[in-house]
Amino acid sequence: MEIPKKLVNSVSGCADDALAGLVSCNPGLRLLQGHRVILRSDLSAVRGRVALLSGGGSGHEPAHAGYVGKGMLTGVVAGAVFTSPSVGSVLAAIRVLAQAGAVGILLIVKNYTGDRLNFGLALERARSEGADVRMVVVGDDCAFAAPGKAGRRGICGTVLIHKVAGALAEAGAGLDEIVEKVTVASKAMGTLGLSLSPCSIPGSKPSFQLAEDEMELGLGIHGEAGVRRMKVLSADEAVETMLKHMTDPSNASHISLTPGCSVVLMVNNLGGLSCLELGIVAGATVCRLENRGIRIARALVGCFMTALEMAGVSLTLLVVDEELLRLIDAKTTAMAWPNVPVGPATARREEIPAPMDVPGQPLDETSTGPGAVPVQRVLERVCSTLLDIQDKLNQLDRKAGDGDCGHTHARAAHAIREWMRSRPPPAAPSQLLSCLADLLLEKMGGSSGVLYGLFLTAAARTLHGRSDPAAWADAVDSGIEAMQRYGGAAPGDRTMLDSLCAAAKALHSLRVPGADPLRVLEAAVQSAEVAAEATKHMEAGAGRASYIRSSRLEHPDPGAVAVAAVLGAVLGGLRDPLATPK
Repeated sequence: MEIPKKLVNSVSGCADDALAGLVSCNPGLRLLQGHRVILRSDLSAVRGRVALLSGGGSGHEPAHAGYVGKGMLTGVVAGAVFTSPSVGSVLAAIRVLAQAGAVGILLIVKNYTGDRLNFGLALERARSEGADVRMVVVGDDCAFAAPGKAGRRGICGTVLIHKVAGALAEAGAGLDEIVEKVTVASKAMGTLGLSLSPCSIPGSKPSFQLAEDEMELGLGIHGEAGVRRMKVLSADEAVETMLKHMTDPSNASHISLTPGCSVVLMVNNLGGLSCLELGIVAGATVCRLENRGIRIARALVGCFMTALEMAGVSLTLLVVDEELLRLIDAKTTAMAWPNVPVGPATARREEIPAPMDVPGQPLDETSTGPGAVPVQRVLERVCSTLLDIQDKLNQLDRKAGDGDCGHTHARAAHAIREWMRSRPPPAAPSQLLSCLADLLLEKMGGSSGVLYGLFLTAAARTLHGRSDPAAWADAVDSGIEAMQRYGGAAPGDRTMLDSLCAAAKALHSLRVPGADPLRVLEAAVQSAEVAAEATKHMEAGAGRASYIRSSRLEHPDPGAVAVAAVLGAVLGGLRDPLATPK
């Protein structure tokens, strides 16, 4: 098993470098000389108030240093990656805060043995020096149905305790009051994690292994084992599984939720989950909590307490009353606390009504008659062709793009088929192309959808009130001009325009009186196919492929191939009167 790559200067110095980077970017923070301690730069503001100190191992960024600021923590003490901070550094931080005039110092500690021991010993030594120091141990993990002697682990919910304590301290509350209120809040809170992948300490191999089709429920923020390893579930199913486990009364570490209660929800990225997935999980959680009759008073979504690059998520629920909610809403300058919208989260929010369509030309009266049959036949031929070459286009696109060209064109094919099943397409050329433009712009997606939409919109405008063969040559020229105007590509840039422009040149013969349209179209198809094949020798001048070295572009451009295939399908549909649409 290989050691994963890390963007660090050295394994031994990564924790120090990370703290130095944070301080260099935040004028409100300062490092304590000789220690991994970050403090507020305005320590004079602590005089006469309770100071708050937290911390733990590095690797959980933005925890813990990201929560130092007015309205949250006064300082944090960091250890090496996943390692408790030293007693000496904790004691040094306590001494600085005491000397700054704090009337009391509260240590907020996650429930891990190393953290309890090191912070606890520093507390005892500080008390012997006359400092008024207290400690609150946070254990919010809902994973274990029967927690052992060590108790529930302290994980992401600790951040909410930082916020509650910080707001109280900023408001001038005394040490006893803060301890009492955060202790009550801790008991009304639960967190559960779910992971799709392990993490790895810099310089080390991954902390554990998960099969490609597995996920782990209830693991800790250092990669400690969870309570269940299971097959990968959908986001909806995973969230349902997590909430059931968190609220199961047979689970001794469960959180009790009654219909009608209000909660603060924290959806935490454990480090390596994409923001796309995080949003899906957040939406699924809001929906399922609402289905249980729970009011989500506030929802926080982001990276709050990570486990290096672990691809996973944790859910934290804190049952709140109005006072607790005011403390959560209180302002803070801590850089990692999000700009939380004031108001409940809900999946039932009314949507803004979609704008009314601009009235267009009435549909051609013959669209349901015999004139519509050739149109359906041609469109069906185009759809079946695009579906047949889906894998080919994807394979070509993987050489220079993101490998989805076939999928994009297949979406267009499915959308056209569904549209034809819902109603016969208009036979009038201008109306037909205009409808297809709207359809592809809405359903096809990607730059291809927009480019086809531009082409068809401009071509439809040129065809308005015309149906002679020359009009089609003019329409294709208009469509190409629109694509070039907005897309920025030109013939020779290794794009779909290479096939389209070659075909357009052949279609100019439609302007010759007496020209056979099918023969002209046949020549256009041949020109498009030759031009598509020739793109394999071109250097890309536009599109995603322009970022790839020309030496790696040894295959035809997928967009050009698709255009040639579409033109060939149109020709086949017009030539084959026996083909019937599906």
